[in-house]
Amino acid sequence: MGRPIRSQFSGWVLAAVALCGLPAAAFGQTFYGSVVGTVTDATGAVVPEVSVTLTNIGTAERRTMQTDAGGNYLFVNLVPGRYRLEMQKEGFKRFTREPIVVEVQAAVRIDAALEVGEVTQTVEVRAETPLMQTENASLGQVVEARKVLEMPLNGRNVLNLVTLVPGVVPQGQSMQNPTGTNPFAWGNYQIGGGQANQSAAYLDGGPVNVSYINLTALVPTQDSIQEFRVQTNNLGAEFGRFAGGVVNLTTKSGTNSFHGTAYEFLRNKALNANTFFNNRAGIERPAFTQNQFGANLGGPIVRDKLFFFGSYEGFRLRQGQSFTYTVPTEAMRPTCARPAARSCRSMTR
Repeated sequence: MGRPIRSQFSGWVLAAVALCGLPAAAFGQTFYGSVVGTVTDATGAVVPEVSVTLTNIGTAERRTMQTDAGGNYLFVNLVPGRYRLEMQKEGFKRFTREPIVVEVQAAVRIDAALEVGEVTQTVEVRAETPLMQTENASLGQVVEARKVLEMPLNGRNVLNLVTLVPGVVPQGQSMQNPTGTNPFAWGNYQIGGGQANQSAAYLDGGPVNVSYINLTALVPTQDSIQEFRVQTNNLGAEFGRFAGGVVNLTTKSGTNSFHGTAYEFLRNKALNANTFFNNRAGIERPAFTQNQFGANLGGPIVRDKLFFFGSYEGFRLRQGQSFTYTVPTEAMRPTCARPAARSCRSMTR
């Protein structure tokens, strides 16, 4: 006799539970940044147990920790943005520094020297975030928000901006309008001496390459991107499955204030020249009207706690195409093809 049905069913359930417990493939890539540093006193000696607070200026998110025995502190998993750093310890003046700009996948070192005094006294430092990053040895460059928004782009293809980074060479149709272009052209860049279409691209830490010959499956809208980093050589161990470089994009996010834009870019035939062959044949310029429009909006849902951001872009193209052909002249046509010729009829009877 076979096993009871209930027993067979229990076996399948246990097998399904066991399969669910198996580890799935995961991606360790990230777009987050970090702030690291060492706190010392006026003599250069390290100061332990200093209360360090890092605040996101846009969202008011606060993180607090204490320096270790070596006076070191470290904040990780920071969304790219502008931050304020505050330090205080009994017997020293309060230290404040802002703005600290954390870029995508950047490790920013901010060392501080505390002055002896009362906690009620404050030393406020306003300085630029250091450009030199000594926390890792990867070679790359960040294309910041202003360049992303203001650089003129044909078709507003934000991936074209990776060519601003040294070591990136565009190939094929990569610099054209992505709409209507072969998708293989979207990621057709050589980065760091690697082959074209063999680099990796990430959007907010998620891969946008598919398994089919590493095709780039998504071109985000230009106005939705805050900034991106192009890493060309000596990348960290968290990246894999590429032969060239890595493009790491991060989108905008909501803050405690509402912000947004609306736009439309129009192209038409009024400023386009006609082709040589159209002019020669007396043909007018063909129809051409291109509308690229969109809007984005971000802001708070619950102040200091929950935010939103959305982006939309539309594309419309009405384009005509003219053709000119060359046909044989009367003298070039065969004798039998001439209307006045009658000899061919008699020959074919």
